[in-house]
Amino acid sequence: MEFVLKHAAFAHLREVGPFPCTLNPHEAESLALVGAMIDQVLELHPGARWLHIGCDEVYYLGEGEASRRWLQQEQNSIGKLCLSHMRAVASRVQARRPSVTPLVWDDMLRDLPEDQLTASGVPQLVEPVLWDYAADLDVHGKVLLMQKYWRCGFLRLWAASAFKGATGPSQAVPPIKHHLRNHVQWLQVAGSRPTDSLQGIILTGWQRYDHFSVLCELLPAGVPSLAACLQLLLHGGFDEDAKAKVENLLGISNLEMMDPVREGAGSFPGSNILALVTQVSLHLRSSVDVLLEGNTYITGWFSPYHRRRKLIHPVMVQHIQPAALSLLAQWSTLVQELEATLQLAFYPDAVEEWLEENVHPSLQRLQALLQDLSEVATSPPPPPPPPTSPGRDAVQDP
Repeated sequence: MEFVLKHAAFAHLREVGPFPCTLNPHEAESLALVGAMIDQVLELHPGARWLHIGCDEVYYLGEGEASRRWLQQEQNSIGKLCLSHMRAVASRVQARRPSVTPLVWDDMLRDLPEDQLTASGVPQLVEPVLWDYAADLDVHGKVLLMQKYWRCGFLRLWAASAFKGATGPSQAVPPIKHHLRNHVQWLQVAGSRPTDSLQGIILTGWQRYDHFSVLCELLPAGVPSLAACLQLLLHGGFDEDAKAKVENLLGISNLEMMDPVREGAGSFPGSNILALVTQVSLHLRSSVDVLLEGNTYITGWFSPYHRRRKLIHPVMVQHIQPAALSLLAQWSTLVQELEATLQLAFYPDAVEEWLEENVHPSLQRLQALLQDLSEVATSPPPPPPPPTSPGRDAVQDP
């Protein structure tokens, strides 16, 4: 709900005033808002068989004033409040289009008592999606959770993995091995029960952790991970044949490549974006760090102390400036190419944000160094320090 509740026009529907991540379930306008969203989505997808209505991570449910009053009544609980709203939203979907099945994330259901879940009526309305994106997913724990849901009356269950996202809010390129391992373990979950134990698996691909976080992996950077995870699911594992098929489909020489600019990023749409993003991610910040923190001419003769006071041995400008100019020119050329390539696939604000987060800080450090060098090279030398009076114990010439 953040993408709605973050706007001032809908802020009055927040469960807790300052936090736009939880809807107030007591307001009639809240359900009307969600209903309008459902209607719009269904109108745009006339052939839909399922509609995911979310309902996860409602951290602040129960903390609003109306909820506090409601919870003071006997036998009311946050779990009951959550199930009531979930039932209302799912009923809206089925009233609007009976052929569509609502899906919900399962995390708000995991710890609820079985008798409460069973009696709520929710198991007859929705199908839970069990999500877990970890490389060390607890297979046995997931099987036990599925058994709980079946006992409560949920007839069909789904799994959810991730092919990008879930490994860091500012991650630029997905760690493919992490995501492959996650899918291997989901297959173990599915294989531990009858073959119809799960209806399917949803491969999520995150673009942000929430509506206030930075962009994580761009879709073109996630295509190899998506292809590898899909082949793993189709093959029942990721052996050499599955790996070779991914590499052949994408036109890449090695799925485990670390430098696609040198080794070839592939022939799939967006592969040029992947190559440039990977180059920036792997090398931009580290190359600037090496220059600014590892170049002895800079650390020894143009340290932050010197830069603040505009002090430098004149000959050192010749040792520092060419290297900094060369590095800036190298990265400026690549960044211009990256920006032009990103503009073909993304809106201007997304391009601006990605560059500002991932490129500009390092380039600005280089530009600031060169600016300081330019100023110190053109400024007159500082006056010599004033003479000091000899101390009482100083040795003086006769």
